Amino acid sequence: MLKITNTLTRKKEKFVPIEDKKVRFYQCGPTVYSRQHIGNLSAAVRGDLIRRALKYLGYDVKYVRNITDVGHLVSDGDEGEDKMAKGAKKERLSPQEIAEKYTSLYHNDLQKLNVIPPDVEPKATEYVYKMAEFAQTLLDKGYAYAREKAIYFDVDKFPEYNKLNRQKLEKNKVGAGFGDVEDDDKKNPYDFALWFFKVGVHKNALQTWEYKFSGINQPTLHGFPGWHIECSAMALSTLGETIDIHMGGVEHIAVHHTNEIAQSEALTGKEYVKYWLHHEHLLIDGEKMSKSKGNIFTLDDLEQKGYRPLDFRYFLLSAHYRSKQNFTFKALDASARSLDKILEKLNSFPNNGGQISNYYKEKFINALEDDFNIAVGLSVLWEVLSSNLSPEDKRATILDFDKVLGLDLELENNKDNDIKITPELRKLLDEREKARKEKNFIEADRIRDEIAEKYGLVVIDTKSGQKLRKLSNNSTSLK
Repeated sequence: MLKITNTLTRKKEKFVPIEDKKVRFYQCGPTVYSRQHIGNLSAAVRGDLIRRALKYLGYDVKYVRNITDVGHLVSDGDEGEDKMAKGAKKERLSPQEIAEKYTSLYHNDLQKLNVIPPDVEPKATEYVYKMAEFAQTLLDKGYAYAREKAIYFDVDKFPEYNKLNRQKLEKNKVGAGFGDVEDDDKKNPYDFALWFFKVGVHKNALQTWEYKFSGINQPTLHGFPGWHIECSAMALSTLGETIDIHMGGVEHIAVHHTNEIAQSEALTGKEYVKYWLHHEHLLIDGEKMSKSKGNIFTLDDLEQKGYRPLDFRYFLLSAHYRSKQNFTFKALDASARSLDKILEKLNSFPNNGGQISNYYKEKFINALEDDFNIAVGLSVLWEVLSSNLSPEDKRATILDFDKVLGLDLELENNKDNDIKITPELRKLLDEREKARKEKNFIEADRIRDEIAEKYGLVVIDTKSGQKLRKLSNNSTSLK
């Protein structure tokens, strides 16, 4: 029986989906105005792990992860410069060009990390008019009001506004900000924007749309959506009025997700989300990532230091999604060595069938059903390696677990497809194959170690012949 820690109730609850064995799952995606750092990428990996776990447990999952390519200001509280405009000005590109550039790089990083693409990946710019329609409906229902600078959600009209963040309403005063201009016309400082008009601090906004709201006086037909309404519009449009799981970072509890609930439930009159999941931050050497500290790393940075992307994925498996995880290069070294050891052991086992162990599978399932405790599930994999199971059964069982872990352990499907085999490397491979056929295993092992040292590759023997996989530069050799 699957149990999930629900931020809304602060309890670990039995998971009961809206429809039997079907899950509507929405995760907040990135704002694509710059390169995503490993903290952003860790969020996508955690969402991927939970999606994989749900499918492994027999659920039919519709997974939606959005792309925010408009309207996200530098603060969740509606203040500061638009992030897309900031990126566009910095690189002298249009917002659309910035979005396309960094969406492509994000997808490339996720492919390296073996993150399965979402079933639906809505872009905010594709749903702008739906957002405007939502704002109009909230106006019509009396939950919103218009001022010269924006259309605001009237928080006082929604009594359960702080049911997710459980904080005093005064703390949401951060929503008062409007760049460097305070809007004194707001009814309350904690009311938040549904739609910004192209006036005041936003008179030179780069991304705007023309929309005529009825029943109000508006200074211009041009404007753009508030960030909070974006996720509501995309989630409701792709998954329906009530969804099973909504996932995001803990930083979104106080404002963004609180606002999502208010506007969505005011709009539909129905419960917006049944289960709220929030993942913790990734720390770097015990500190939050910041440019001033110089501790922000991209996946490219890790690769340039000799690590494989899946070394980082393995590192993320070692902590629960609700726990803060401390990234260090020492920890990443250990992850690289662990992954190499698994690959070495697994691919030394015969690939001729084998049975999945029901005993270890049940232990693995129990870990997943306990609030997606992937870290405990990974420990079960190591139990299998040291067990008395036959090599064939070990292999079958571990590959079954990898449907969730996503470490690409099935060598025939691995992503190291860009390995160039030089004439010198081919000669060594042929010599090693000859030694193996002559049962000269000492010589075969010597050549294997030479290839690892010279080329940074591990040779793995499979039923279909020798396969190559990149050995992390920060891993020990396979002697």
